[in-house]
Amino acid sequence: MKKIILSISLSFFAIILGLTTSTAQSATQWKLDKSHTSVNFSINHFFSAVTGKFSNFDGSFNFDPNNVAESKADFTIAVKSVNTDDGKRDKHLQSGDFFNASEFPNISFKSTKIEKKNNKEFLVHGQLTIRDKTKDVVLPLKITGEMEHPMMKGTIILGLASNLKINRTEYGVGTGSWAATMVVGDEVDINIHMELNRKK
Repeated sequence: MKKIILSISLSFFAIILGLTTSTAQSATQWKLDKSHTSVNFSINHFFSAVTGKFSNFDGSFNFDPNNVAESKADFTIAVKSVNTDDGKRDKHLQSGDFFNASEFPNISFKSTKIEKKNNKEFLVHGQLTIRDKTKDVVLPLKITGEMEHPMMKGTIILGLASNLKINRTEYGVGTGSWAATMVVGDEVDINIHMELNRKK
């Protein structure tokens, strides 16, 4: 009788362990297609919006809409890749007046939790670090499409879009006279469009 009870107990434990292991499986890993990804921003100069972008970035993504508990994202942007179509202004943005690229070369984002709103929309909670300041932010993330690549057999592509507004002065970017006057606005509008891919 004891052997039967022991056998049943072990079987039950094995089932529970199997369910736990299955639930904790990693979300699907995706590769960032940098040539079809853009990191853009805009900020007011007096009353007119000035736009720019960062051309050097990288990221790692484990994402499954049906397994957000195990989904995660990391993103890094090289500050020296800032481009506003004005070389003099770009150098100023890299200086100590703004990003201080020599001391703080990267902007980084690391997710801490992903929430699912519906099948297409998600909220990515994480920490954004600019210069020496790290703050909790929430990035709205939207799936813009998913399909098999028509020219790369056996490859799935996924489109994602995110928009975030931050206050640059909270990260120490453009403090002093740049914060005290209306020359440069405080609010920065960041738009990210990403294309990810993976093998089937």
